[in-house]
Amino acid sequence: MNIDRNLRTPARLLLAVPVAALALSLAACSASRPTVDQVSDGLVKFMESQGQGDVFTEDAADCFAGYLVDSKLSNDTLNYIAQGKDQASSTDDADLTQKILQDNYDECTA
Repeated sequence: MNIDRNLRTPARLLLAVPVAALALSLAACSASRPTVDQVSDGLVKFMESQGQGDVFTEDAADCFAGYLVDSKLSNDTLNYIAQGKDQASSTDDADLTQKILQDNYDECTA
């Protein structure tokens, strides 16, 4: 009987449990909806990267972020925005983002 072989199988199974848990937790993180504060921070970060941080206030970012998070935008697109990226998960999301920003511009920048 090969004792070494019998010990490796349980060890492999035990190693598979944390790997599977890590994969599931990473998948859950990417699918979760960011908060208004996270989206607001991402908007500020993006505007600063474009050289417009001094004209785009945190109040405006908070206002826009509220509308964005309450919309039908996908979690992926909102996560891109929260990271300060000018990116959308689909053309529909890109169009909806533009519409939300345009429709609420007067209110959020007043």
